[in-house]
Amino acid sequence: MQRHVTFPQITLVTPDAPMSAEVYGGRAKCLQRLIRLDMPVPLTVALSFDAVREIAKGRMPDIASIMAPFGFAPLLSVRPSSLDPDWGGPGAILNIGMTHERHEALMLTAGERAATSLYMRFIQCYAVHVARLDPEPFDLPAEPTAEALRAMLVAYEAETDEPFPQDPATQLAEVLRSMARAWDGTTARLLRQAKGAPADAGLGLVVQAMALGVGRGESGSGVIQFVDGETGEPRVSGRYLGQSQGREALRDKRAAVPLTRTEGIPSLEDLAPFALRELLAHGAKGRERLREEMQIEFTLENGRLCILDAVRVPRSARAAVRIAVALAQDGVIPREEAILRVDPGALSTLLHRQIDPEASRDRIVVGIAASPGAASGRIVLTAADAQASAARGEPCILVRRETTPEDIRGMHAAVAVLTVRGGITSHAAVIGRGLGLPCVVGASELEIDRRRRIVIAPGGRILAEGDLITVDGTTGDILLGQPPMIEAALDGSFRTLLDWADEFRDVGVRANADTPQDAGIARGFAAEGIGLCRTEHMFFEGERIGMMREMIFAEGAPARRAVLERLLPMQRADFAALFRIMAGKPVCIRLFDPPLHEFLPSDRQSLRDLAEGMSRALSDVEARVEALREYNPMLGLRGVRLGITVPEIYEMQARAIFEAAVEAGRDGDPVVPEVMIPLVSARREVELVKARVDAVASAVRAETGADFAYRLGVMVETPRAALRAAEIAQHASFLSFGTNDLTQMTYGLSRDDAGRFLGTYVEQHVFEEDPFHTLDLDGVGELLSMGAERGRRGRPDIMLSICGEHAGTRRAIEFCRREGFDYVSCSPYRVPAARLSAAQVALENHSLSGD
Repeated sequence: MQRHVTFPQITLVTPDAPMSAEVYGGRAKCLQRLIRLDMPVPLTVALSFDAVREIAKGRMPDIASIMAPFGFAPLLSVRPSSLDPDWGGPGAILNIGMTHERHEALMLTAGERAATSLYMRFIQCYAVHVARLDPEPFDLPAEPTAEALRAMLVAYEAETDEPFPQDPATQLAEVLRSMARAWDGTTARLLRQAKGAPADAGLGLVVQAMALGVGRGESGSGVIQFVDGETGEPRVSGRYLGQSQGREALRDKRAAVPLTRTEGIPSLEDLAPFALRELLAHGAKGRERLREEMQIEFTLENGRLCILDAVRVPRSARAAVRIAVALAQDGVIPREEAILRVDPGALSTLLHRQIDPEASRDRIVVGIAASPGAASGRIVLTAADAQASAARGEPCILVRRETTPEDIRGMHAAVAVLTVRGGITSHAAVIGRGLGLPCVVGASELEIDRRRRIVIAPGGRILAEGDLITVDGTTGDILLGQPPMIEAALDGSFRTLLDWADEFRDVGVRANADTPQDAGIARGFAAEGIGLCRTEHMFFEGERIGMMREMIFAEGAPARRAVLERLLPMQRADFAALFRIMAGKPVCIRLFDPPLHEFLPSDRQSLRDLAEGMSRALSDVEARVEALREYNPMLGLRGVRLGITVPEIYEMQARAIFEAAVEAGRDGDPVVPEVMIPLVSARREVELVKARVDAVASAVRAETGADFAYRLGVMVETPRAALRAAEIAQHASFLSFGTNDLTQMTYGLSRDDAGRFLGTYVEQHVFEEDPFHTLDLDGVGELLSMGAERGRRGRPDIMLSICGEHAGTRRAIEFCRREGFDYVSCSPYRVPAARLSAAQVALENHSLSGD
């Protein structure tokens, strides 16, 4: 039975005082831990969240009781203590209790200059942050003199019509009131909510005896940490500034000195070697007992060390991984905890170049961050120009209104992609993530003038073709120029963490891979196979698009088969390469999906070129293009509908798959290909395609003399397929839910156009999140659950997966685990994050269930 603990609103922080971060904040609880480790922490009193709420309402606590533990005429500091330091809060107020009388007494012990400096610093801080006065009259002079102090006191009285308060209790009360109200203000609330804080987040305050940092002996303040915050490697770093307080050592880096001895530069090790030894010992103890790499804020007062605070070392994603792994390898934390400590989303920053966080940003526009990483290059407006730029060795950014499959070659050639239209599952976004290409979509404030070959940005800013810009696919920023970058960093710690994750996860992770290059990346990230190979992307390379156009213009099935016979060896080679790379791991190949019009040009000049290349009249070409035009092609003749009405395409692909499986299996691991039918909505569609695919398999077995197995399945991306899954599953080995189209059809939204207004919908709480970015568990999730349950009813051993762009997200993985799905399949560069997320979900569920 859990013991009920009563927490007083105000408590002296001692080793055994009842103390909780949820009541007093993280800083208060951390200080108690430091005290328990026998670190030299100044006397501290903690005020709870409730106490601070009361102060904000004007109900003050008994100030005398707060001050009592500190004895006669104390000097105090007040610091914020929220549950999460990242939520921000009011700044610390130091030297509370400085009065004329205390100033005179301090001159005798610390010297006139130090005492006057402390008094002036307090007046300045109190005037600006407590009395809310204009800061200009209270600028600190270069030299703290008696005349400057008198001038500051006169300025305070002139601004407030009353003398500077000389009662320490009054000073403390006003400081507490000011900090409580600052936290409670509207602006502060909005800022911390933007950082993820709940609306009712509380603030605690800690009142602490001042460690002065000034005096006749060695005195000062500093900060020390024991690992590099960028790399996570062990390294003592920090700064120390003599005759200073608080974090002045970090603010005044020119005057501050390093902590360890450096040739030709004085250091703390030279000035106070005993203090550095103590700090190193405290750091080692803190790492072991607090189970974390800490940054320690310290003060020296006449040679005596005081530790004022300790917080987690601020760290990059790379450092977070290395620190977690090192703590586990040293036995400080278990492997399970190391896995849970790393944010899966942060792994993406390790796989791609990123803009240096210290770099200045000349922001042109902000769009939707669709594929992480950053790249700089010259603007090009067509795929052909991108290829020409790459041939010259010049990095380029492909800027398009929106991309189509015909742009893929240009996307391969570019270092990043920017589109005016589109959302998180638009063509540019999906392909960008698959290629690991930085991509920003939905930058709707841009206007492309193709005639003048310029891009018009907000405010009338003109960007010409050839101008240098930077795409930040992690934040959605488009920047002018080329800021400094930080290179991708995959080290041993990264791989170790993911190897540990694989020991605990119980949901499979495959990759969406359309090319041998994609498959190689997926294999490098330890994907357990390919869960979606979109074969249509193979037809846009080199001479293949020409053959596809010939096939489209061919009259009758025999003529189409003749063209497809020429495509067959190319498809076979593609699939054989995938099978060899994946070395026996499953490869799920989706049969041809897009409408045929995507392979045809749309502008008149390209139509002329096509007519000339095919030796046809322009009018014939235009007539054929017009015949293929549909009002809504994504709901038209595509996927299985095309496979049934033009069966020659699927027959050629099935033959290429099976012949490749035989070829790859002869000199490598056995291959069991998975053939997936897209856009199914009826059982009869599956029956028709299955009969043809089975016939091709039999023919290939007879021709090659090789026996092989294969699995045929269905991509569930229409609501009807989910609803009729029981009867569809009777003819399928697996059901793979394509959540991109399923979300689009369930909502009745165009995933390419919805980005224009989805931001408004989320802001006004019509939708909780963008449904193309975050899996909708209520609507789409219900269809997934129904489809899974009905699919199992039709075939108990049916394999279930998600292969849409949601698949790599934590929310989708949680759903899949709960519903008993076998695996998720996501873009290759999302595989590491998915592996880690799957492990975290498994560990957290085991913990909740008491396993």
